[in-house]
Amino acid sequence: MNETVPVTLGSADILRLLELLPHRYPFLLVDKIRDINGDNSCVGIKNVTINEPQFMGHFPGRPVMPGVMLIEGMAQTAGAICVASMSGSAAPKVVYFMTIDNVKFRKPVIPGDTVEYHLNKLKQRANMWWYHGEAKVDGKVVCEADLSAMLVME
Repeated sequence: MNETVPVTLGSADILRLLELLPHRYPFLLVDKIRDINGDNSCVGIKNVTINEPQFMGHFPGRPVMPGVMLIEGMAQTAGAICVASMSGSAAPKVVYFMTIDNVKFRKPVIPGDTVEYHLNKLKQRANMWWYHGEAKVDGKVVCEADLSAMLVME
């Protein structure tokens, strides 16, 4: 018999994210993570609302989510699953964002949008991880990038 064992995908609500990440309002840029497959892949969720402080100046009368915040949201999502994957071992003291490559912004993100950060691991070596990320709104890619992070155990 060749039975396939179904993969159970995990999730992390906001309380779990607060345990995994040092970020806090207004710089926590992911609300929850679903479809967690170890440190291999996941989907982070960010609900964009008009009451976020960046919209006071970016831009008055035409609010647009800054692209750098989309990249940071992807990095936080990847960092959270890296830290979570180390359960059972000593928790890292800090996660450093190391590189950003091949960034493309495709479409503006505005208040009312729900951004999905789709992260897929490219490789991992020792305490470094590399991911390809796509930020999507309504299934359409609005931003993409390759990024890496390093977990420090100091």
